[in-house]
Amino acid sequence: QVQLRESGPGLVKPSQTLSLTCTVSGASITANYDFWSWLRQPPGKGLEWMGAMATDGTTYYSPSLKSRTSISRDTSTNQFTLQLSSVTPEDTAVYYCARTHSWAEDYWGQGTQVTVSS
Repeated sequence: QVQLRESGPGLVKPSQTLSLTCTVSGASITANYDFWSWLRQPPGKGLEWMGAMATDGTTYYSPSLKSRTSISRDTSTNQFTLQLSSVTPEDTAVYYCARTHSWAEDYWGQGTQVTVSS
């Protein structure tokens, strides 16, 4: 069974960089033709796709976040990481990692709340 788990600080100060890690078990982040994605949901708003990494390491980002977003991975630990720079209170959200298979997210982490506040 594929399981994902987000980890990282729950509070980040404005202008700093948000960094979250997704630990994957039950599947390899380098295998098959899946994508490993980050999404978020701000309070009172819909789900927003932020970006993804393919199994070959190619990254894809939302145009609206591309200048501030970076996704990387550690294949030795089967983890992938989100970094979002220059955060503002508008980046406050529940952040999710997920596996994207055949263009749909089929496995999700439980989500982690990140608040941007001084």
